[in-house]
Amino acid sequence: MENIDVSSQLSQFEVWLSANKNLLIDYSINLVIAFIILLIGFFIARIVHRLVMRVLNARSVDKTVSQFVASLARYAIIVFTIIAALSHVGVQTASVIAVLGAAGLAVGLALQGSLSNFAAGVILVTFRPFRAGEFVTFGSVSGTVTSIHIFSTTLDTVDGKMVVVPNSKVIASEIINFSRDPNRRVDITVGVGYEADIDAVKRVLGEVVEKDSRILTSLGVTIRLNEMAASSLNFVVRVWVKNGDFANVYFDLMEGFKRALDANQISIPYPQMDVHVRTPAAGQ
Repeated sequence: MENIDVSSQLSQFEVWLSANKNLLIDYSINLVIAFIILLIGFFIARIVHRLVMRVLNARSVDKTVSQFVASLARYAIIVFTIIAALSHVGVQTASVIAVLGAAGLAVGLALQGSLSNFAAGVILVTFRPFRAGEFVTFGSVSGTVTSIHIFSTTLDTVDGKMVVVPNSKVIASEIINFSRDPNRRVDITVGVGYEADIDAVKRVLGEVVEKDSRILTSLGVTIRLNEMAASSLNFVVRVWVKNGDFANVYFDLMEGFKRALDANQISIPYPQMDVHVRTPAAGQ
């Protein structure tokens, strides 16, 4: 075996070290800076995660949504932190960003529908047009909101059905929230015959309204002739009630109006057909 000249190799290493001393110092400094960036970035990511969770929980956002949004913010900060750290140790981050962009584009095209639902969920969480427990209408679907998830919203209909609506369809349709305002107006149309006296009808309907203590008379009561239809005079009755009393007041007023009109002998027209039978004269 050949004897290894240790002293010669050490001498060569000393020469190389002396020639590249400044490069090693710069690289070591950059390595330390990159390590510090990682520590600060991970610390900030953890703080942001807790802060987002705290803010969303304070707004009573669904727990699944709050956890997902907080985790998304945390991982986004971590990714940017790693890219920044790699750039300080001499790694060309442009290629890394290009690869991540291409991967993101591929995933986005594959999950286009899911991403649109997710984006719609973020909008719903941010602007909060409705909350869990409120009665809403999305297009042709009506019900009480039970939960708002990342990709969908769940409703319970009045007839006991569970309906899951994709968040993208929720955003694309009109959102009607019946529960946000504490008060709600009851609109009822009452049709009577043309022979009825207008003032008498208004008095009878008004007496029924006055007897119901649930009606908020301070917000105004409207009882007016609204339309002279083909076979009836249509009166409109508009009263305000507490949101929770809407259905019961509506049904009670309808029944009360019918009884009061019958008691005052005011006719309620209904579709009818008059049939005239003609007997032909003899010889025809």
